[in-house]
Amino acid sequence: MRGKIVRGIAGFYYVCIPEEGSCIYECRAKGVFRKDGRKPLVGDEVDMDVLDAEKRLGNIRELLPRRNELIRPAVANVDQALVIFSVLSPAPNFNLLDRFLLMMEQQKVEVIVCFNKRDLDHQREGEAYERIYRECGYRTLRVSALQGEGMDRVKALLAGKTTVVAGPSGVGKSSLVNGLQSETVMETGQISPKIERGRHTTRHSQLIAVEGDAFILDTPGFSSLDLFCEKKEELADCFPDFARHKERCRFAGCAHMEEPACGVKAAVEEGAVSRIRYDNYRLFYEELRLREKRFPGASRQEAGKGRGRRYG
Repeated sequence: MRGKIVRGIAGFYYVCIPEEGSCIYECRAKGVFRKDGRKPLVGDEVDMDVLDAEKRLGNIRELLPRRNELIRPAVANVDQALVIFSVLSPAPNFNLLDRFLLMMEQQKVEVIVCFNKRDLDHQREGEAYERIYRECGYRTLRVSALQGEGMDRVKALLAGKTTVVAGPSGVGKSSLVNGLQSETVMETGQISPKIERGRHTTRHSQLIAVEGDAFILDTPGFSSLDLFCEKKEELADCFPDFARHKERCRFAGCAHMEEPACGVKAAVEEGAVSRIRYDNYRLFYEELRLREKRFPGASRQEAGKGRGRRYG
């Protein structure tokens, strides 16, 4: 029997079988996957053996070939990403947003940038935020999940796609996910007034069916992301807003840091490239430079182990 993994918790995988009215089987994965170093992911299409049809128990026998695979969040077979930040309460963390966009650029996944809580945005700051990322070439949205504003456009962008939905805690991600379908499937949390961050309310990745043939993969909130690039020289290629200005650089291979006659730096001064984005680029470049200096010749994963931190 063939199905799709919609959730994985503590070694159990929940497989949706469309041929049986989208019923869910609780499955274990065969030990051969562990021997081969393969691990089933949410979004995987699988062949499974039924152990008990009445109790809906099974074993995953085979993982079918993946169209793609994201490392963080760990999901398979996605078409696009919807990254959600709030306009206010909490204010957007642009460093974290740009890290996520960098990660998606490296993994060749299209991104929609969504700013939630527009109902709180009395100063219309969200318009400026949206313009920054729209001019970078990303599709952008401003919505209010609480008021239902802009949700029709969200649904239109998700139609016929499998979309990974991600964002830090407290931005209204679970409220937005709940607003996309008729049943409430995710808990919503309150903002901590002390640190103005939300409590984590999504504890595991899961695939959720919305209208028609659209699926969303809701993922646990993130508070930090390590850089996904292997080398600092790769970084500028993951900033699409830099591309049209690089030809103005005097030097081939310009890093857009301290070099004179840099087209990207000139574009920042002219307002053609966001200073927020460029400042984050400089921070990321320096982070990669220090990582390469400390772990010369090491891969990103090896450097992460050496620092006692997880990369990816």
